[in-house]
Amino acid sequence: MIHSSISTLASAASIAVAASAFAQALTHAPPQPDAPKAEPRTGSEAAPASPSAPAEVGHGAVRTPKLVTRVGGNRENAIQVVDGVYRFEQAMIESPLPDGYPEPTPFGAIDIKEYPSVRRAELTSKDDSGNGMVAGFFPLFNHIKKRDIAMTAPVEMDYPGLYKDFMKDEPSEEGSTTMSFLYRSSKQGPVGTDGKIVVRDAAPVTVLSIGAKGGFDAAAEFDVLRTWLKGQEEWEVAGDPHMFVYNGPFVDPEWRWSEVQVPIRRRGEAVKPATAPTAGDAPAAPAAKPGA
Repeated sequence: MIHSSISTLASAASIAVAASAFAQALTHAPPQPDAPKAEPRTGSEAAPASPSAPAEVGHGAVRTPKLVTRVGGNRENAIQVVDGVYRFEQAMIESPLPDGYPEPTPFGAIDIKEYPSVRRAELTSKDDSGNGMVAGFFPLFNHIKKRDIAMTAPVEMDYPGLYKDFMKDEPSEEGSTTMSFLYRSSKQGPVGTDGKIVVRDAAPVTVLSIGAKGGFDAAAEFDVLRTWLKGQEEWEVAGDPHMFVYNGPFVDPEWRWSEVQVPIRRRGEAVKPATAPTAGDAPAAPAAKPGA
């Protein structure tokens, strides 16, 4: 059967959104903070986070300029950190990000971002329509509940084998979908397997990312990233595309925040290992293509 994930990515993203929201509800996620009174500022006018803000304020969001480089799209769009929460226009992120993760990319902006190693619980389905992820959500939720792991944002959706050649926009005949829940810290629990779930430390990765709003067209966002890559000579594709889903369905659909990403590397750079080294004698997790 011809691989159909490209045309159903929005459906898969919706599943991830529902999974994120349901998990947050069951784990008693804190209520959303009130919107700021002042109008958001953009570009050089955006206010930086206060360096003296304590970590326990809000969700601990911080600006990460050393991990993010604006390279295209709407260059003037800029996020804010208000009471420890990431915001852009009327959008916000209700759950904390994993330790060391770069700040989110605002809608329409294109960034190069540096992601650290992250411990993630992954469940892969060969059903590329997204239906497999419906059944897959509960094992992931039960896994983090059993280990007393709080839900973070984003839910990550990876599409290994989606393309034969991303740059030529050539889809593959077979592919799969991997949904991942992220641990806040790699110190939480061991790597290894838990039934069909694989817990591994994904290697650090560099990505080209575009911020997406509401019910976006993932294929169109891939086209934007592809066009940017064709317009320069320093970077090349280094892995399969994936998406970040930051919000759940209790957030106004118009203001749901996502990112569409593709791993990249400088031309001629050696391929990085897919799994970061781990300490201890925990079982080794299977290798996968680079992704965060």
